[in-house]
Amino acid sequence: MKSKITGRSALTRLTIAAIFMALTIALCSFSIPVPGGHLYLCDVAICTAALLLDPFLAFVAGGVGAFFGDLIFYPLPMFVSLVTHGLQAVLISLFARYILKKRPRLSSVIGLALGSIVMVTGYSLGRAFIYATPEYAVVKLPYEILQALIGAVLGFLLYWKTPLKRLYDRMTAN
Repeated sequence: MKSKITGRSALTRLTIAAIFMALTIALCSFSIPVPGGHLYLCDVAICTAALLLDPFLAFVAGGVGAFFGDLIFYPLPMFVSLVTHGLQAVLISLFARYILKKRPRLSSVIGLALGSIVMVTGYSLGRAFIYATPEYAVVKLPYEILQALIGAVLGFLLYWKTPLKRLYDRMTAN
């Protein structure tokens, strides 16, 4: 039987989602220059938020956060970011919450792996479409994979190896 979410708990969850959305926007502004573009660290915030939050709030923190980050700093791929990071966050959240409940770490790893595949595929297709050159997407592919891997690994470590999960559960307890 599901417990009812109280008003205070819902407000706390929404506030935490807003914090992760702001963190995603901020991390969209920091990048590491690589050949052919930049490597962004926003995936760390997106993966961590997706592990903590329900699928809807994960979409808001990841997809909407990346959308606004791109809108502010580099607007051309903002809709690609909305869809790609939004789907990435929802998929990770769904796996972390509802699949393999008896093996939550394995479920998180599977969700993070699938979310990384969605992110790499979405950005590669989006980049090929936006810039009308599949070659540019292929050149950027290793860095997209690296960005997804860094985000998934650091998100996993922040969620499972720090007190973050325990603190979130305590703050949102009914």
